[in-house]
Amino acid sequence: MPSKLQCAVELVVGFVDDSVKSTFHGSNPVIAPLALTIFVWVLLMNAMDWVPVDLLPWLISMVSGHEMSHIYMKAVPTTDPNMTFALAIGVFILTIYYSIKVKGVGGFIKELTTQPFGHWSLYPVNFILEMVTLLARPLSLALRLFGNLYAGELIFLLIATIGLFQLPVHFLWAAFHLLIIPLQAFIFMMLTIVYLSLAHEDH
Repeated sequence: MPSKLQCAVELVVGFVDDSVKSTFHGSNPVIAPLALTIFVWVLLMNAMDWVPVDLLPWLISMVSGHEMSHIYMKAVPTTDPNMTFALAIGVFILTIYYSIKVKGVGGFIKELTTQPFGHWSLYPVNFILEMVTLLARPLSLALRLFGNLYAGELIFLLIATIGLFQLPVHFLWAAFHLLIIPLQAFIFMMLTIVYLSLAHEDH
């Protein structure tokens, strides 16, 4: 009989596999493992929010022997834009790679210059519009994850300034934050699948 941990892992794997099958319209054995890796990785980074806020600083100060005021630390990695942009740039590079691999260099350039207007005189306009769309994808991917998690951290800090009445408000926000953490991991994974699916479509 499978253990609870095995059931949980199978549930996550099945959920991601179903998401890929319903969204990705190509044939690539890399996409499902990549989507699973992204979902679990982002979920675990977001889940650092569940660790008591004083625990990590205390452990770091105990190990290093220094006060926390001298140490740069982000308990939740996704509240640092460096991490979210690194993830988004990785997705962006894969999107460009598969766009060129599936469509060829000529097909990729054609896609950037002939849409949405088909006349040759509007190719420069098409190129500008398509480049804005292409570059907006990793930018929005990174900023969405960073903004949501960073805002959640700020609200926890604001609640802490209330004083004696902070506990009921804190528990309400923490309960809501339990939904935000997996939701943001799911959104990041789904947008990655969508972008890679678009890269595999040969118009």
